[in-house]
Amino acid sequence: MGNADHVDPSFNVERAHRVAVPPAQPFFKSLKMSLKETFFPDDPLRQFKNQTRSRKFILGLQYVFPILEWGPRYTLKFLKADTIAGITIASLAIPQGISYAKLANLPPILGLYSSFIPPVVYAMMGSSRDLAVGTVAVASLLTASMLGNEVNASENPTLYLHLAFTATLFAGVFQASLGILRLGFIVDFLSHATIVGFMAGAATVVCLQQLKGVLGLEHFTHGAGLVSVMRSVFSQTHEWRWESAVLGCCFLSFLLLARFFSKKRPKLFWISAIAPLTSVILGSLLIYLTHAEKHGVQVIGNLKKGLNPPSIMDLEFGSPYLPTAIKTGIVTGVIALAEGIAVGRSFAMFKNYHIDGNKEMIAFGMMNIAGSFTSCYLTTGPFSRSAVNYNAGCKTAVSNIVMALAVMVTLLFLTPLFHYTPLVVLSSIIIAAMLGLIDYEAAIHLWHVDKFDFLVCISAYIGVVFASVEIGLVVAVGLSLLRVLLFVARPRTLVLGNIPDSMIYRSVDQYTNANSVPGVLILEIDSPIYFANASYLRERISRWIDEEEDRLRSSREANLQYIILDMGAVGNVDTSGISMLEEIKKTIERRGLQLVLANPGGEVMKKLNKSKFIEAIGQEWIYLTVGEAVASCNFMLHTSKPKAAAAEEV
Repeated sequence: MGNADHVDPSFNVERAHRVAVPPAQPFFKSLKMSLKETFFPDDPLRQFKNQTRSRKFILGLQYVFPILEWGPRYTLKFLKADTIAGITIASLAIPQGISYAKLANLPPILGLYSSFIPPVVYAMMGSSRDLAVGTVAVASLLTASMLGNEVNASENPTLYLHLAFTATLFAGVFQASLGILRLGFIVDFLSHATIVGFMAGAATVVCLQQLKGVLGLEHFTHGAGLVSVMRSVFSQTHEWRWESAVLGCCFLSFLLLARFFSKKRPKLFWISAIAPLTSVILGSLLIYLTHAEKHGVQVIGNLKKGLNPPSIMDLEFGSPYLPTAIKTGIVTGVIALAEGIAVGRSFAMFKNYHIDGNKEMIAFGMMNIAGSFTSCYLTTGPFSRSAVNYNAGCKTAVSNIVMALAVMVTLLFLTPLFHYTPLVVLSSIIIAAMLGLIDYEAAIHLWHVDKFDFLVCISAYIGVVFASVEIGLVVAVGLSLLRVLLFVARPRTLVLGNIPDSMIYRSVDQYTNANSVPGVLILEIDSPIYFANASYLRERISRWIDEEEDRLRSSREANLQYIILDMGAVGNVDTSGISMLEEIKKTIERRGLQLVLANPGGEVMKKLNKSKFIEAIGQEWIYLTVGEAVASCNFMLHTSKPKAAAAEEV
């Protein structure tokens, strides 16, 4: 690293650009602007400006019910495509719904109920054209785990069922509240690494729990951890049913083979889509013809015929287990939001359209509130079902309505046909779906790109698999928040140097050819200055100065005279930050050095002006760019006697 020892002959200190202080704004106007930027960054009210009252009313209805906006433009061509997609996802939704309801320790019929009402509500209120609504395995597992810790579903099925409805209601209220209050950014605290690890861990636990169905066991642990599941499996080896195990392996192989072909040839996506329903039909026929249910193969049994019965009177507001239902609703609601919005945005990106995250939260919340009143449990937009919907060529959310109609026909006329469906087939369907959630390639990518993110991912996975779903989630979110705090509390500070033959200054670590400026130390602060990092920055800047002076002393270069702080990345500063700058200024002056500020933003200048710091340091030591600050310092070094030398003479 060399030295940049030159003075721009055309530079005039008096003509350096003055850093302006923004004009003062009334307090309430500033508060209004801050709130708008925090809660309304997308400015959703923009479309209402300069509109008549009747037009505003219509636009308001279209905002709440997007179907009123695109519905008048709907064509027969779209209906054909949506009908094909809707029937295709119904063939997947029916067996998956039954399977996931069993996973949640709920009556299988609830899986069908939950694929009828919520999709219709979402079709009217959702903004995604590709999202296919239904139950998901992870939310089902969380419901079983969190409610099962308080109420045994086998011993008290009615109370457990009512608590599941209550949890769904609170999940919906929480989701809708986040959307209405524009608090969707809370969901962003579930980082990508957290979701990858949590989903993989939950998928592993779900697969392990399906050993009960595959091996035909009647008694099984209520725990979700690896150790308790393995202990339960291997302590009952005498009760393993070879018939059930053979059936499970055969159907699982069929499902995985169907998925393999669909991945190899995307045009054959329908093979993977209809494979679960095909497995249910073949399994039911096999059991019916061989009477295998009399030889230890467990079947679903009778499914109640008819549409969703009302459940609003079943909500347990006076139950001592209400806090458990609320906690379950909030946790499952957040997970469902994170998955549903991520899936919706992914497919919106493929088709080049935009979905409103807050509007999606309201739609999810309302469909779960409606579901809790109509015997449904938590629903969202699962990836597998949405991918089938997308590949089937859906055009709008009408595909969800078509799916709901198909489920309605099933509820009215076809439920008796599922009497002989073996539970082992449902277990195979769940295992096949869960294996797709274990994204080891994403984990490897995290390892290569960011080791801390990989640690978060693995922590979530280990916590879920070896402890419990809740512990895994808490550990992962805790580590993610810790990282956010570290970013705030330990911001980067960089030494800048001059890129040769330019007035550009960049990090000397990133650009090895960047030259230091004799007598000048340039530091960049890479974050806002708050109470959380003020002490750290004070100590770190002092250390940079000590290290630079030691380096200059050992190399016998010119003495340090100026400390330039590049404030370009400092978006804001609080009173603790201003106090830190005042302390740094005093410390630097005691050493006979001069503090110089470069490129402070408007908000920073406003605070520095109100605190009289600009008056204390002097407007002449605040510059618009690092280049101007360095040129001014060089000019002073070459035209006046250095401070340190002057002090020594005295």
